[in-house]
Amino acid sequence: MLPAVELSRRDRVAGALLGVHTGDALGSAVEFSSWADIRDRYPDGVRDIVGGGPFAWPPGHATDDTDLTRAVLLAYLTPNHDMVRAAADNMVAWLTGDWPDRVPGSSPRDVGRATAAGLRRYQQRRDPGTSGCGQGQAGNGSLMRCLPTALAVTDRDRRIRESVRLSAITHADQRCTASCAAYNEICAALVGGATPDAAVDEGQRTATGLDNPAVAAAIGYGRHLKPAMLALTGQAFLDDDAAGFVLDSLSLAVAAVLDPRPFVEVLVDIVRVGNDTDSNGAIAGGLLGARDGAGAIPPAWVSKLQFADEFLAAADQLTGGRGDGRC
Repeated sequence: MLPAVELSRRDRVAGALLGVHTGDALGSAVEFSSWADIRDRYPDGVRDIVGGGPFAWPPGHATDDTDLTRAVLLAYLTPNHDMVRAAADNMVAWLTGDWPDRVPGSSPRDVGRATAAGLRRYQQRRDPGTSGCGQGQAGNGSLMRCLPTALAVTDRDRRIRESVRLSAITHADQRCTASCAAYNEICAALVGGATPDAAVDEGQRTATGLDNPAVAAAIGYGRHLKPAMLALTGQAFLDDDAAGFVLDSLSLAVAAVLDPRPFVEVLVDIVRVGNDTDSNGAIAGGLLGARDGAGAIPPAWVSKLQFADEFLAAADQLTGGRGDGRC
């Protein structure tokens, strides 16, 4: 695979983490809004991190997308014998209020139903392999948090295995587990310097290897979507209209990373599609950040992000603090 851009591994890792946070923060202002509503309020798209939205977020504050990404990230940054269990414990800490800027014991402002149910079952059973919602519930709640595995694990087989297990803590439907594995293979390829086309090929190969034609088809559909056209017309023809279905979010992320325009223009248009704007923004933003590096994200945006400094420090730790470091 030929490198798409001469960026260091550290830049790409930092870009991926900040990309999730940025997409989340940008989209939270218009979460649950339709394409038409966003067009009326923001004719050129949301172009600053302004907070607000239905949960009255402070500008740059993490929603559940970034918080749960952080929960997985912390498990990789802290030595432990069972990384999946450590991630589940971190998620429970978030659910029960043991989290930065939260009143101890308080509930999150926003938490998906499948995520809450899975974490409560984990609290009771202490088994991350039997807590998740099974077939038929295929929300994007595990896809939105899965990216740290792509950044922390260099062995492909282990990366796929852990992507599946981490998803299953709350989302055990095979469309969710395979989407997380395929997404992380796309991200890992980008961090390694692959072109977007080659990286998406890796994701499709992963979905096929997991015998999941639905996920492979979602990646294929994403190849044909154009974010600028989606933003212009509001016609994505997605199964759930980008309202939280895991395959919709995966298709949008693939479309985003294959769009040759700069990070900002693509991410703004993904948010303009509407509905689950924070999660779709976070999922697409992670791949865009891995593709374009941290320098592609406006400093004015980064300065508002709740966990920006922590995520930058994590990128140093994951890469040994060197531009060409390896996990």
